[in-house]
Amino acid sequence: MPRYVIERDFGLVDEAEMMEIVMLAKAVGLEHFPDITWEHSHVCADVAGTITSFCVYEAPSPSRLREHADRLGRHSVKTIHEVIGDITPDDLRV
Repeated sequence: MPRYVIERDFGLVDEAEMMEIVMLAKAVGLEHFPDITWEHSHVCADVAGTITSFCVYEAPSPSRLREHADRLGRHSVKTIHEVIGDITPDDLRV
């Protein structure tokens, strides 16, 4: 199944609000989107405190990921990119 990186904008939320959103995202996924698998997320803050996440999912299509995001609410999807490969430092010989 294809894998995607989703860039999400949560605006100004505190740690408790972010945890609430993450728990809701997991519940929505399990209940309504069994064909989507959440691998992991990187949650980042800019200097103003705006929260952006970069989430890796297995999913049948970007449109299915947008359906999940729309059901979740409380954020906007900035971009969805298909993952075409992974590289780690261990993969490289120097």
